[in-house]
Amino acid sequence: QERLVESGGGLVQAGGSLRLSCAASGRTFSRYVMGWFRQAPGKEREFVARIGWSSSTYADSVKGRFTISRDDAKNTVYLQMNSLKPEDTAVYYCARVDTSPTLWGQGTQVTVSS
Repeated sequence: QERLVESGGGLVQAGGSLRLSCAASGRTFSRYVMGWFRQAPGKEREFVARIGWSSSTYADSVKGRFTISRDDAKNTVYLQMNSLKPEDTAVYYCARVDTSPTLWGQGTQVTVSS
């Protein structure tokens, strides 16, 4: 059964950085389109970033601060988060977005203190 497992969340001060990782168990990971989403308390889950074979896209709220990348040899997608703000506090989920239904990881908590 295919799985996604996130890691790297934690508590950081505003202005700090974190790198999230998402390891996939699939055999053809290099073909996957992967994304990061987040859900803050009391809010709906929202798109953060997405990476395909040759391009990536970002939500306006994180553009210039976050970078999504992938290492197909390690079946892993990353989210480098810099200049973190308290409003970035949320549970972050990685997802395989080119399949129906979307395959989700279990999430990892990111808390940014002011």
